[in-house]
Amino acid sequence: MLSQKELQKKIFSGKGFFLMAGPCVIESEGQCLEIAKEVKKQAAALGITYIFKASYDKANRTAVENFRGPGLVEGIRILGKIKEKADVPVVTDFHCKHDIDAISAVADIIQIPAYLCQQTDLTLKAGETGKIVNIKKGQFLAPWDMKKIAEKVKTTGNDKIMLTERGSVFGYNNLVVDMRSFLLMKELGYPVVFDATHAIRIPGFTSADSRGGQPRFVAPLVNAGVAAGADGLFIETHPQPSKALCDASSVFPLKEMGKLLKKAVAIHELVSGRK
Repeated sequence: MLSQKELQKKIFSGKGFFLMAGPCVIESEGQCLEIAKEVKKQAAALGITYIFKASYDKANRTAVENFRGPGLVEGIRILGKIKEKADVPVVTDFHCKHDIDAISAVADIIQIPAYLCQQTDLTLKAGETGKIVNIKKGQFLAPWDMKKIAEKVKTTGNDKIMLTERGSVFGYNNLVVDMRSFLLMKELGYPVVFDATHAIRIPGFTSADSRGGQPRFVAPLVNAGVAAGADGLFIETHPQPSKALCDASSVFPLKEMGKLLKKAVAIHELVSGRK
């Protein structure tokens, strides 16, 4: 498995392409391991640096009855097992500053959720771990607003920062990806990731509602985002999307990941001048 130093080199060298992918939320250890191994195989065949992602607690569910995950203790245990058994780095998000010690003991990348990206305590706690910090741009922010958020992390002495685009809200119940955002955030000096599965969510609908996402747009948006300059991708995937316990209407089918990644890598090689 990649060490923290090796992972940082892969992501911040500007020479490679990386992927954070996994289920929206941890449903079971077995399922997470299945997804991690399959995506790792597909990514390795294309020379992609792969990091497994899953949430231990989705604290911002639309409805109180929605599945949130196994919680901190069990969730971190499972992430540790995935890291060990699949031999991959892991990333997870957190919503409470008191969780950071447990998370940083396992996670290679600490993720700050879009809704909470302006929370100073979270950004500082993440930065203090010394781990790579992935800040998801709030759907209510402009690309240039991320500069001051990233600077909060940098005050801790940690400059290993990534910024993730996941669309912006223009009016009610719609997210729009402004392709200029990739260039504008890259100009801030950080690698930029494209979260293509949250970008096709329709805010306001419940997780299981078929109207809650537009998965047919994931592939074309991935292609466009990579062409616009994204350094990496964030994809939520599941072996049986319709049965996913979180964001069933937007997670990408695991069986189609290989095809999606193959085209994304080809586009990245073209725009980066490597092909």
